[in-house]
Amino acid sequence: MQPDKPIILAIDDDAIILNTVVSILKANFSVRPFTSGEAALNYLKTNPADLILLDQWMPGMTGLEILQRLRSSPETSQIPTIFLTGALDNESEALALETGAVDYIHKPVKPQTLLIRVRFQLELQRHRKHLEALVEEKTRSLNAAYNKLKMRENITLDLLARTADMRDHYTGGHIERTTAFVRIIVEYMLANPKPGYTLSLPEADDIVRSSKLHDLGKVATPDSVLLKPGRLTEEEFALVKQHPIYGEKMLHDFIQLQEEEDSFLNTARSIAYGHHERWDGSGYPQGLKGEEIPLAARIVAIADVYDALTSERPYKSILCHDESMRIIRENRGSHFDPYITDIFLKHAAEVAKVSRHPYPGRS
Repeated sequence: MQPDKPIILAIDDDAIILNTVVSILKANFSVRPFTSGEAALNYLKTNPADLILLDQWMPGMTGLEILQRLRSSPETSQIPTIFLTGALDNESEALALETGAVDYIHKPVKPQTLLIRVRFQLELQRHRKHLEALVEEKTRSLNAAYNKLKMRENITLDLLARTADMRDHYTGGHIERTTAFVRIIVEYMLANPKPGYTLSLPEADDIVRSSKLHDLGKVATPDSVLLKPGRLTEEEFALVKQHPIYGEKMLHDFIQLQEEEDSFLNTARSIAYGHHERWDGSGYPQGLKGEEIPLAARIVAIADVYDALTSERPYKSILCHDESMRIIRENRGSHFDPYITDIFLKHAAEVAKVSRHPYPGRS
């Protein structure tokens, strides 16, 4: 079966020239002749074309006006258009090419010149479409590879976070719940930008994902301390207070291995190091105060404490949601960033819903 001939629209108000063009091209192409630009544009609304031959000077709508209409429509903007003109001035040619014409042929049209120019532009268009298809296929392949790597990265991140979490929170779900609380705060901040609390989408994503690693340093804390069924001695608590330092050190070592800046690891590091700092400067390990504490760490701090209050520990019983929220409210401006506290309290019902589910996000 012979392939379909390329479709060429010939637009010229001079019937003699139009017939000449058709007779030159009809053996190799399917030519659609039009004596007005409006008729040709109407045809293109429902029909394809591979190339357009366009007279520059016509009554009513000029060739330049037609070309502007073609270039402004997504359906026709990529169709190569060759101008046919009797004008000999360089300004007209330059204007046509600047408007989007791919070539410029002077009248009277020479058969061999027209055939060569048309074939050349169709071949260019064929190569262009082929390259676009290759790029599209390559993009799909790269996206698939990226998504696969992203999935593996997320699995590795979850495994690392749960390894640290299981040494301390034996009832499980702490990582998932804390991440869900962080997401509630971050999504509000994204939707309601405020000076000092404005986040970009990548920054928000980094905070939510890296919040899972806030207790990474606890892998270096002795089991005898983490799992002690009772209150810790001062010496034991001093060991526990080292876990932000251990976490920061581990993530710092990972960062040093990177060839380029990694915003995710940097955010995870600031969270691991700063989530036990307090707004009034009474926290640890650095005793940072107010906005000296990284924003990501301030967000995770309130989520972490709320989940600790509403979860069972070897040394304490579970507090109800209302009692835990009362404690959060009372520590506004002392332990917690006042504005982030307000966001958290504003979403009390949503927080409670997450808190009632031991493993939010899991089926």
